Amino acid sequence: MFNVEKIRQDFPILSRKVNGQPLVYFDNAATSQTPQQVIDVIVDYYSNYNANIHRGVHSLSQEATDKYEAARHKIQHHFNAEKAHEIILTSGTTHGINLVASGFASLLSASDEVIVSALEHHSNIVPWQMLCEKTGAVLKVIPMNDEGELVKDIYNDLLSDKTKLVFVNHISNALGTINPIEHIIKKAHQVGAAVLVDGAQACPHIKPDVQALDVDFYVASAHKMCGPTGVGMLYGKEEWLNKLPPYQGGGEMIAEVTFEKTTYADLPHKFEAGTPNICGGIAFGAAIDYLNNIGFDAIATYENELLDYATKQLLTIEGLKIYGTSKHKTSVISFNIGTIHPYDIGTIVDKLGIAVRTGHHCAQPIMDYYKIPGTIRASFAFYNTKAEIDKLVNALKKAIEMLS
Repeated sequence: MFNVEKIRQDFPILSRKVNGQPLVYFDNAATSQTPQQVIDVIVDYYSNYNANIHRGVHSLSQEATDKYEAARHKIQHHFNAEKAHEIILTSGTTHGINLVASGFASLLSASDEVIVSALEHHSNIVPWQMLCEKTGAVLKVIPMNDEGELVKDIYNDLLSDKTKLVFVNHISNALGTINPIEHIIKKAHQVGAAVLVDGAQACPHIKPDVQALDVDFYVASAHKMCGPTGVGMLYGKEEWLNKLPPYQGGGEMIAEVTFEKTTYADLPHKFEAGTPNICGGIAFGAAIDYLNNIGFDAIATYENELLDYATKQLLTIEGLKIYGTSKHKTSVISFNIGTIHPYDIGTIVDKLGIAVRTGHHCAQPIMDYYKIPGTIRASFAFYNTKAEIDKLVNALKKAIEMLS
């Protein structure tokens, strides 16, 4: 049975007050909160077996290594990667994207084309622009429509034998749109192109199966999944990871070093130079355990209830406009109220203890499409409640009174 009140007891931060009011946390698309079960793992690491991994023969090092590699296997099984060494532990989604972009700099030429979508976070736009500047490859964009959906027919037309790479997010962080990545991957593979999917916003809500998707690269961040900041993962098909050169040089990623020549380590260490975020990796595994214990089907069902309820309640506010109205979306609502600036609304509701995000959400091209400076974004997690949504609606009404 899904019991939200019991689940909320796992999150210490949800019991605090902000500006004298009980915290209502609706900024989950920026970062999720961390349950006590994961916090305990972090404390346990630094209290009992803090040591560097892989190179030590002493007991603490071996214990830390075993737990770190066990976390890699948890991530492998969660995403259904065929092999553990196809999971590269990174500092987050942005790191994973830049790793792949850097690697392809040696594989592209000026006659090649890459495709990105209009719904991307800046972290899935800027690295590809930089890649095109280095290689001379041409960047093309899948357009969006007024509902916040990608236009599949135009995507199909953009593909050609010149297309080498396609980049798309699984779910839009700004609008909540769930993109048709199965179609995108299948069509890209028909012309021989590789596909990278940014799963940062998807992984808190659904459980991607990288083998079923047949995706070439998939990236995610732990801090969106009830884990710590500063750690994430890149999944890559073994054949692609073997083609790409190392992203960084240093310790751990080498097989042998002389002043004449260096040879590189096998996967996954080839892409994991230096001392990693050991505690973060272990805690990432614990966060995955926590989410799976609740169950992603239960999470999705409950979050869809929150989305439906919040949509109906928010639309009772005169002048409120929601951006991103796809039938296929997750628990994110971006909206504006009349001509009131999003920042002003966000500042007032914060005084009432409610955390929402305002601005362009690192997705400025989306805001340019709608010809707006930004939106107010309320993003819901499985530990939020309908009562909290009611508080948001009442706070918005008070803000309108104050700003009108």
